Amino acid sequence: MSWKNTQQSSLADALVIEHKSLSELDDVHNIINWNEIEQTLSSLYSSVPGAPAYPPLMMFKILILQAWYNLSDEALEKQIARDLMFRRFS
Repeated sequence: MSWKNTQQSSLADALVIEHKSLSELDDVHNIINWNEIEQTLSSLYSSVPGAPAYPPLMMFKILILQAWYNLSDEALEKQIARDLMFRRFS
């Protein structure tokens, strides 16, 4: 199955200077073994024709953020669009 390319940097990403508030989730990101989780999640996806899916690990991280910050689906979508810390973590 093909995954959407979510690693492409935007102009905003290029202009952002490293800021302490953007690294709040870095410790969590470094503690968790994401490779194991990614392997488990990837095995659950089937290769079905259609548009490329978002990477399963990215979706998992987004669900974690939704639970931690107690966000509705709509609020989560807005937060990801606006918040660089959320984008950096996912």
